[in-house]
Amino acid sequence: MIVILRYVFEIGVVAMQELLVYSHGMLFLFYAALALKNDAHVRVDIFYRELSDKRKRMINIFGNLFFLQPFAWVILIFSFEYVYFSWSINEISPEPGGLPFVYLLKTSLIIFPILLILQSFSELMKLVFKHD
Repeated sequence: MIVILRYVFEIGVVAMQELLVYSHGMLFLFYAALALKNDAHVRVDIFYRELSDKRKRMINIFGNLFFLQPFAWVILIFSFEYVYFSWSINEISPEPGGLPFVYLLKTSLIIFPILLILQSFSELMKLVFKHD
């Protein structure tokens, strides 16, 4: 639609373009926890796929505790000030005709790590209390 408006009718709709970019980014951010739940995340399976279930479980516990959890917590902690500032000024797009609610969209930077942390805890509980 945006392409047709721009190149056929020579109409640029900045808000639609920004909404597309933000929604695309939010799709990836919010899908991360679901990908973790469904074991659909990217993994280098060169060695992993040949390991026993016990070793896979140990690697997944290690990865959750020492990579995923710290990564998510750092994003959460460092995003608060950025998102808070955006809310405090009711940030809007700097582009004429842009979105009037950028602060709402930036809130996804806090929702993303929270969802990841919760899903990581869920995965850890399943891994730690799994009975062979």
